[in-house]
Order: sequence, then structure tokens, then C-alpha cells
Amino acid sequence: MMMKWLKLILIAPALVGIILLPAFSQEDMEVVDDGGFSKKQRPPAIFRHDEHNEKAEIEDCNECHHVYEEGKKLEDESSEDQICSECHDEKGSGNTPGLRKAFHTNCKGCHLEQNKGPIMCGTCHVR
Repeated sequence: MMMKWLKLILIAPALVGIILLPAFSQEDMEVVDDGGFSKKQRPPAIFRHDEHNEKAEIEDCNECHHVYEEGKKLEDESSEDQICSECHDEKGSGNTPGLRKAFHTNCKGCHLEQNKGPIMCGTCHVR
């Protein structure tokens, strides 16, 4: 009987650790929502939002979470309460680029413009 209690005392913390450890290790890890793609060619891009914005010194949400009206970016508007696929479908239409192009233009375009950050596929889309 004593042996059963001893096992339980030793196993319970291990199980709790196994369950909770991944949650804490990925606490600051986010991925870009790729739910708008019907056929995924690569894994979603890993993106640590707060770490990225702090390092890039981005304070205005609309820097990335933009809103356009009649082809012009509205400086005082932000789409941070929406996912990208709400405005960008896979194919794109009119002046609105498709989802893949929108992601790459926004993220990779900024990295190229600033001459900082990853631009190669496998750097963001880690398998």
C-alpha cells in the first residue's frame, strides 16, 4: 500500500510537468494565422509578436494591422481586431492582394526595406 502512494507522489508531479512545461516554453511563441489558405504549402510563419515589435521599435499597431479605403492607407485606423483573411482572400481581387502576397508584401517587404529581418522562406516557415 505504501508503495502505491510513493509511486503516486512521484508520478503526479512528473505528469503535471509534462503537461504544463510545453505551455510555458511556448508562452511567447505565436504563429501567423494561416487559416485563410485552403492548401498550405509551408507551415505557418513563427512570429513572436511582442518580441518582434520591441526589437523593431514598432509602436503603432497600424504599421502592420493596416486599413485601406479607396486605395489609401488610413493612418489613424487599425485592423488588429481582425485576422488578415477577413480582408484578403487566397486569390485577391481588385487592388486587394491575395493573402500570400499580402503577408509577404507586409512582412518580407518591410524586412527588405529596413535591411533587417529574415527574407528566406525557411527562416520564417520552420518545419
